[in-house]
Amino acid sequence: MSLSLAGLIAIAAIVAMLLSGRVSPLVAFVLVPIVAALVTGFGIDDIATFYEQGFARVIPVAVMFVFAILFFGILQDAGLFEPIILKVLSISRGNVVSITVATALVASIAHLDGSGATTFLLTIPALLPTYQRLRMSPYLLLLLVGLGASIMNMLPWAGPLARIGSVLGMSAGELWRPLIPLQIFALLLLLALAVVLGLRENRRIKRLPPLTAHDNTVSGAAIQQTADTQPVDKVPGWRMAFNALLLIAVVGALTTDVLPPALVFMVGVAIALPVNISQMDGQMQSIKRHAPNALIMATIIIAAGTFLGILNGSNMLSELSADIVAILPAAVVPYMHILIGIFGVPFDLILSTDAYFFAFLPIVVEVVGNAGVPAVSTAYAMVIGNIIGTFVSPLAPAVWLALQLAGLEMGKHIRYSFGIMWGFSLVLLLFGYLSGTITL
Repeated sequence: MSLSLAGLIAIAAIVAMLLSGRVSPLVAFVLVPIVAALVTGFGIDDIATFYEQGFARVIPVAVMFVFAILFFGILQDAGLFEPIILKVLSISRGNVVSITVATALVASIAHLDGSGATTFLLTIPALLPTYQRLRMSPYLLLLLVGLGASIMNMLPWAGPLARIGSVLGMSAGELWRPLIPLQIFALLLLLALAVVLGLRENRRIKRLPPLTAHDNTVSGAAIQQTADTQPVDKVPGWRMAFNALLLIAVVGALTTDVLPPALVFMVGVAIALPVNISQMDGQMQSIKRHAPNALIMATIIIAAGTFLGILNGSNMLSELSADIVAILPAAVVPYMHILIGIFGVPFDLILSTDAYFFAFLPIVVEVVGNAGVPAVSTAYAMVIGNIIGTFVSPLAPAVWLALQLAGLEMGKHIRYSFGIMWGFSLVLLLFGYLSGTITL
């Protein structure tokens, strides 16, 4: 069997296994490439060498991810973000436009830890009663929270940049720095969009028939229950200030590249633990509480290192890309990453994040690399084009959690949010090109 065909079958098999939901990504990323290598005539020693090369490329990213999740989990437990969220909510009540803007801000703050599940758990229960009382669409709530979380998903400790770093052999912090201007633009664009959608929602509400007395009573009870159950911040002021300064220092260290990102988060965890938890048992319990989330992603990244190591070391990927270039019209090849970026949000409906970045990205990098396009530019086009659709995808488990919390349907969520998210993504892609982040 040719290397090109073996690589194509391996990638297709991995994508199919990931989409089926019947096996863990770890199983697909480890077993499939090993079988492909054996079928194409490579021996055990060759496979071991490929594995070591792939492992060396991804281990810094995996370590960074583990300690980043621990760091933000500790700060989350310490209540660093809750006062900000509650203050924003208290200011915005009663005005539809203010609430949509507040939703965007709260979602962006809540997603600082990079966890979609945490973001929805913090935002949906807190905001849904207000939306219900003012007769605002809960699908608008999901749209704004999904957009805010997607923008913050460009942070280096979130999943997408960690995956790209594994593929390109770069640190997530190094990948993130050129994206900071785009991320700031995206947040400003989101706030502007929140105003526009708030005005549109206000007009829709005014066209509705008036509420009955019973409806007002139920809505008022819901909002009161939310207010009564909001957590109260009992963390000492000095500790809150210290945690805020520690967060600023960690982010600053990541942007200036004074230390490797993994070491930055290691130091952050080592400082945050004793400051916020005085006893060793409590510190270990905190690590155990957040370790599952950290280890799940780390194991996937390490397993993906096996996949990438074998496909690169065996030349399956380079042979496959050469065959694709030979088939495609010459005029299309230099722009393939742009085309993939344009259709990134639709791809989110059919490809999981792992399949998109671990199976799809390496092929596109190789193909457009033959036309002289830098690998990092390809990665930026694909992540910018795709990332906004993360929380409209039925393949994202956190979306199902959000739907359950809000009592909504996936089909209606897609119909309500998809077009706006895709348009938002295209604007970001254009900004990325005009700012020089994406090149041809």
